[in-house]
Amino acid sequence: MVEMSADKPLVAYFSMEVAIDARMPTYSGGLGVLAGDTLRAAVDLGLPMVGVTLLNRKGYFRQHLDGDGRQTETDINWSPEEYMEPLSPIINVDIEGRRVHVRAWRYHVRADVRDGLKLYFLDTNLAENAAEDQAITDHLYGGDDLYRLKQEAILGLGGIAMLRALGYQSIRVYHMNEGHSALISLALLEELIWGKELDAIDSQAIESVRQHCVFTTHTPVAAALDKFSSDLVRRVLGQPRTDRLVKAGGIAGGMLNMTHLALHFSRFVNGVSMRHEEVSQALFHDHDINSITNGVHAKTWISAPFARLYDKYMPQWRRDNLYLKYAIRIPLDEISRAHLEAKQQLVKEVRARTGTELDVNRFIMGFARRSTTYKRSTLLFHNMERLRGLAARYGPLQLVYAGKAHPRDYPGKRLIKSVFAAARELRDVASIVYLEDYDVALAKYLCSGVDVWLNTPQRPQEASGTSGMKAALNGVPSLSVLDGWWIEGHIEGVTGWSIGEDWHTDSGMEQDARSLYDKLERIILPMFYQQPRDFAMVMRSAIAQNGSYFNAQRMMSQYLTNAYLPD
Repeated sequence: MVEMSADKPLVAYFSMEVAIDARMPTYSGGLGVLAGDTLRAAVDLGLPMVGVTLLNRKGYFRQHLDGDGRQTETDINWSPEEYMEPLSPIINVDIEGRRVHVRAWRYHVRADVRDGLKLYFLDTNLAENAAEDQAITDHLYGGDDLYRLKQEAILGLGGIAMLRALGYQSIRVYHMNEGHSALISLALLEELIWGKELDAIDSQAIESVRQHCVFTTHTPVAAALDKFSSDLVRRVLGQPRTDRLVKAGGIAGGMLNMTHLALHFSRFVNGVSMRHEEVSQALFHDHDINSITNGVHAKTWISAPFARLYDKYMPQWRRDNLYLKYAIRIPLDEISRAHLEAKQQLVKEVRARTGTELDVNRFIMGFARRSTTYKRSTLLFHNMERLRGLAARYGPLQLVYAGKAHPRDYPGKRLIKSVFAAARELRDVASIVYLEDYDVALAKYLCSGVDVWLNTPQRPQEASGTSGMKAALNGVPSLSVLDGWWIEGHIEGVTGWSIGEDWHTDSGMEQDARSLYDKLERIILPMFYQQPRDFAMVMRSAIAQNGSYFNAQRMMSQYLTNAYLPD
């Protein structure tokens, strides 16, 4: 275990979003949840780290769904002073020729009783700023390219300036969680050549910055990368900074690609699963890509019934998540009782939110992901007659959905409406509920309370995924397309089941849907209803095989060994 030194952190971890408290809307989805779990695991391991993110005063958005599944959005009003303290240093970032003032709010990340690392939220809502600049840190992923570049300038350039103002002078590693914070590299370069001419930016200076930077890429599709025209960069950052980016090789073909910038200035780059490493290596063939598969923070995501069960049989699990391997010795009836309690809590939550009464004794399948086309939330409804046949054979189906679509993702919004339409069409044979405003609090109910976790992405667009990992920690097996982390976690009939039998090639909607129905009809539903002990064995194996490995403690140990303190 590394000795924690809050005043001399080894690593500064930058992320556009961080889910650190369910009451603080400072995240949109998986990237922010991963960031929060990363920081908590760093505290568990005594890793000297400091975190930097944006405040997001109006959050991502609050989702509202009408009876037809039409999504509308409203701002989230919250008070940061209820959870953290404002700090006195004010730093400045030049944006569009104006001096934008930035302050930080300090949040103390704790795990159990250990007083852990500090997380700083950057905020431009200061009276001395112009109204448009006060709003830069309002909406997470809001606005257009201009708004996004301003935010990323505050995060990268402002984040480094704020760390210096707070006295952090000797940080060894700057970890960029996705490319949003890639302007860190420009800030570090400017520190290095301070007072020198443009010619000081040479291979030696670039390599000096590279030795301090680590980059985790999460996006497996080139079209999804943040890119800004050089004209927009010049408008926002000014001519001198644009010239430095060009001289350093950060702008090519008239575009600033934030992922390419981060790649260019990082000595260690990783994808977030084995498969994602392969996809990223093909996408960025001029760079060496490693992989460190994501993990989730066990103490955060394990439900109370299972935490009590683990305390009974392997009390060391909180300190060392690898002890979850010993779940294999927990009696099956106790696994089933703990899951029933978690399932009852989910059923109660669904009733409170929707008025729908699910049957705790019947099979419940869950799907909760960001609503966007590649996640294919409607794959289950590809053949309605197959679903009706399942219901005729095994009784009424129960499905719980959740997930937000980005306000400008209109195809994603249509997918939500399609789920609502399917629910109406199948209402005589199925109880299908779509829970609005999906957040980390609701995720804890879903990941622990359903019987099987469904995941249906279009290969190979799932970089990792972590929701199935959270489910596994609670004894919930996955039924998933072989992509992302599931390629590594899947043992057929042991930790869960695959949709399709191969991960090397893509498959179409028809083929994947057929596999999904076949697994439900021939294996999963018969086992659930007719062989409950066999089903409990799969639940137990999901904990022992997947929960013990796909956790943030293991992930952060790998970052420490391979990225932060390499040989």
